[in-house]
Amino acid sequence: MGDNNGLNDGVNGDLNANSRYQSTGDPQLDKAVHQWLTWDKNRRTRAQVESLLAAGHHDSLKKRLCSRMSFGTAGLRAPMGAGFNRINDLTVIQSTQGLCSYLSRYFADFSSRGVVVGFDTRGQEESGCSSERLAKLTAAVMLSRDVPVHLFSSYVPTPYVPYAVKKLGAAAGVMITASHNPKEDNGYKVYWCNGAQISSPHDKEILRCIEEHLEPWSATCWKEELVESSSLRTDPLSRINSCYMDELTSLCYHRDLNQSCPLKFVHSSFHGVGHDFVQQAFLTFGFAPPIPVPEQKDPDPNFSSVRCPNPEEGESVLELSLLLAERENARVVLATDPDADRLAVAEKSDRCGWKVFTGNELAALLGWWMFFNWKEAHPDPADAQKVYMLATTVSSKILQAFARIEGFNFEETLPGFKWIGNRIHELSKTGNTVIFAFEESIGFLCGGLVPEKDGVSAAVVVAEMAAYLNTKDLSLSQQLLNIYQTYGHHLSKTSYVVCNDPPTIQKIFSRIRNFDGEGLYPKKCGGVQIVHVRDVTLGYDSSQPDRRSVLPVTRSSHMITFMLQNGVVATLRTSGTEPKIKYYTEYCATPGASEVSRLEEELKKITAALLDDFLEPERNNLIRRSV
Repeated sequence: MGDNNGLNDGVNGDLNANSRYQSTGDPQLDKAVHQWLTWDKNRRTRAQVESLLAAGHHDSLKKRLCSRMSFGTAGLRAPMGAGFNRINDLTVIQSTQGLCSYLSRYFADFSSRGVVVGFDTRGQEESGCSSERLAKLTAAVMLSRDVPVHLFSSYVPTPYVPYAVKKLGAAAGVMITASHNPKEDNGYKVYWCNGAQISSPHDKEILRCIEEHLEPWSATCWKEELVESSSLRTDPLSRINSCYMDELTSLCYHRDLNQSCPLKFVHSSFHGVGHDFVQQAFLTFGFAPPIPVPEQKDPDPNFSSVRCPNPEEGESVLELSLLLAERENARVVLATDPDADRLAVAEKSDRCGWKVFTGNELAALLGWWMFFNWKEAHPDPADAQKVYMLATTVSSKILQAFARIEGFNFEETLPGFKWIGNRIHELSKTGNTVIFAFEESIGFLCGGLVPEKDGVSAAVVVAEMAAYLNTKDLSLSQQLLNIYQTYGHHLSKTSYVVCNDPPTIQKIFSRIRNFDGEGLYPKKCGGVQIVHVRDVTLGYDSSQPDRRSVLPVTRSSHMITFMLQNGVVATLRTSGTEPKIKYYTEYCATPGASEVSRLEEELKKITAALLDDFLEPERNNLIRRSV
């Protein structure tokens, strides 16, 4: 990192000394511009604001400077660039000052526990906002207050940060990443001392502390070189990677089979951090390393070979992986997203090309596999009383069907892995064990390695499952069918519409809440009676005797679930990180029901009605997902 982005060149000085900046005519904006040009020491982001000011683009300035980011389901996430509502040097310094202030109040031993800081491979030339640089600035702020920092010396998968937090006994962790978001974005993800993403009230208190510490504490906060010379900085990379790979073996049940496995696997890291770590994980399990997609194995912040760096988009973004697999005669394709916390899987079918599994289908397979192996080691049925599986409420109910038949426990959480991670912590305090958890957006947690979704461990667990099934002359797809025949078919559809206008989103959900009169939700969907409605935004659930939702109230986003008479569950919710309204439908059939084509048609009809009648895409200018 030879370029220091002009941080020490004294560009322009204080705004008060620059008479060429004339008032915008808006006192609020004038104050925000003054603050930015006074505090920001990055010449590139300063230049962005100066350029907009000189051109008279006051609306753009107001959007950038007169609002701040807030914690969503995954911390802070926004486009990189100048502005208080964007990710840049100044907002990262401000966020870290607020975090440092809160942690110092909360933990009496904060000065000895310190924090973990990691980063992915994102970057943006025009604003100088690489993830590595922002991680170093995060460390510099902590070090300026004599707080020890465990800063990874190179990029790591996101799960390594919470893993390190627990392993090192740190007070918190920060990961600089925007996961699978577009290349323009970056983020600031915060983990608590229990290894889970921060939740209420910590998120709100940290935001309050950020507001109290907006002005950079000192010039030291801008000196990324401080991390190289400070005795309080350690590099946990070697130790954490070694410990992670050692503990990963707890998920390996059939090493002998893995060593003789005839199957070939292809892996894409989607231009992110996953390549080296997935290669090591395969060796740890006794496999030959997976074949990497050469165009995508090395980090590239521009994600140049994919139209979208999100493997959840399916076959359209897995093209290079599938082509390589065809050439190499590999049956299974594994794709980790850019920060390696999510996993997509595709399998070659003898009959119809490639089968790309949905997150719900993969969860059915992984949930079955984790319990199958747990049961082998715990033949006493009574042991299952302390075993749990978890899923977010918008995910498939297949684990609930497993639990009902197999005798273990199942619980739902709100969307977002922070809810799963924190629930795991609560359950562990009473002697319970979570052996599997997932969210439908291809996020999986296998075993107790880390209380976060983890694409690295999930990738090698899927490989072992495929290797085992191959010895039984079964493919992943065939085993999925076996699971559905045993526990009931669970057919789901998940997609989204894009809405870039927040008032339109408010209007849509207000209409749903008053669909059949004031305070009356819709009575039917696709001609089928709606039996119950749950609206966690308002804390309402018609299925409960007191009409109160068991799940926590989340007023910061919209989420309404409809339970239909035919067994379909349908949910509409806004995304915490993107301008999307997501919709989820699932038909949960009972074991033995085999009229799959009828179930599919019924689900298709309900899904179409949910979209057309409730969201009204054309009237509200919503952009439908193209698949």
